[in-house]
Amino acid sequence: MPYSWSKSYTPNAAQELQLWPHQSLPPKGFVGFIGATFILILIPLVPLLGSVLLWGLLPFLLIAVGGLWFALDRSHRNAQVLEIFTLTDKDAHLIRHNPKGDAQEWHCNRYWATTEMHKTDGPVPYYVTLKGGGREVEIGAFLSEDERIALYEELNRALRD
Repeated sequence: MPYSWSKSYTPNAAQELQLWPHQSLPPKGFVGFIGATFILILIPLVPLLGSVLLWGLLPFLLIAVGGLWFALDRSHRNAQVLEIFTLTDKDAHLIRHNPKGDAQEWHCNRYWATTEMHKTDGPVPYYVTLKGGGREVEIGAFLSEDERIALYEELNRALRD
């Protein structure tokens, strides 16, 4: 699961939940994929070595590899999201660190904090929100359906304890 709970042994006994999007392509895999794609694209060009056609096709193939590089890099940068939910004896606090570096915060008295699951009404199925302090905020929208269902149950359990 792309999230984990940790228990702090501080006097107020805080629990912390960190959530992040799943990234299936690590940096080494990114380099390997781009390299393999470049080599596979060059194989059909071997018979054209020394001809004028090579110079006519090469820019388009380089643009294709560059476009692939750009798309994968952009996807990786957009997935740099981290949500940290901290639960103490008295407070519930959520911080979302967005890809551009800005942070969004939500704070509420733990007694009034509730979780809600919107099975069909949200932007994704089984959309999980935290409600309290006069606001409703999303949590874990980037998780899969099964992960959001498990997260909802874990959040309910944590808020009741």
